[in-house]
This record gives sequence, structure tokens and C-alpha cells, in this order.
Amino acid sequence: MHANFKDLPDDARVWIYQANRPFTNDELNELKPQMDNFLQQWTAHGKDLFSGVEYPYNRFIVIGLDQSKAGATGCSIDSCVRFIQSIEKAFRIDLMDKMNVTFKNGQYVAHKELSDFKKMAKAKSVSPNTIVFNNLVETVGEYKEHWEVPANESWHSRFF
Repeated sequence: MHANFKDLPDDARVWIYQANRPFTNDELNELKPQMDNFLQQWTAHGKDLFSGVEYPYNRFIVIGLDQSKAGATGCSIDSCVRFIQSIEKAFRIDLMDKMNVTFKNGQYVAHKELSDFKKMAKAKSVSPNTIVFNNLVETVGEYKEHWEVPANESWHSRFF
């Protein structure tokens, strides 16, 4: 069951997929109805999953799931991953590579391979105060409070 992301409780589970480039407006106009349709039909053992999505910075797909109504199962998670992979193929975009870092560079959102981000940290091109996107958050509450944080407050701190 598709819901408004903002209506999900703070303990709802989240999955964050970061893109290696921003989605264009045309791509988002095509993607959003597909995602809404997927979430409307997303189930676990025949039970509707109460879920929502948002697209911050036109660069992320953030899916939230209220597990108090019905929880995700291995099969339902697999179906979501397959759907995300179909988006990757359709839009020629990378959403599954966890070895990349997305961070704010002034008013812009930048995306680098992890090895390049490490080099930037060593060269002091980014600092412990650089705002990074901590895609390891697990709940909507953590997403709201700890997703965009200074690098020294996330797993990125090991590079400084």
C-alpha cells in the first residue's frame, strides 16, 4: 500500500539508494508513477506493505516501510531490489554501488568513488565538517536526524 512518506512513523525502516548522477526532471516524471505502482502492489506473504518514497536532491530514492502493519520479508526485499535494478537499466544509472560517497560541496551535491573521497580527505579538499549523506541509517527517524551530517559524525570519519 503506497503512503505519503511523511506519514511514516519514525521507527519505519528505510532503504536509501544513491544515484551516481542526478535524475533529470523527465526521468523523475517517468520514474515516479512506476515507483508508486510498485509500492501500491508491494506485498509480503500476501499482506500489503505500508510504504512511501521520496527523491531528495533528485539523486536519491528513499523508500520507507512501516513494519508495524506488515514487515518486509526476504522475498519482498528481493522484489524491491529487482525493481531498483530495473530502474538502473532503464535510466542507465547506478543506484546499488555502495562504494561511492555523496556529499555536499557548497550548494551542490557531489558524488565520488570511495577511493577518490579518501584522497580528497587526505588532501584536505573535504573536511570533517563536510556534510555527507550517511546511507547506513535504518529508520525514518534516523534518516530525518542523521542522514545529512558532518563527516566526523558518520562512518566517513575514519578518513580524517
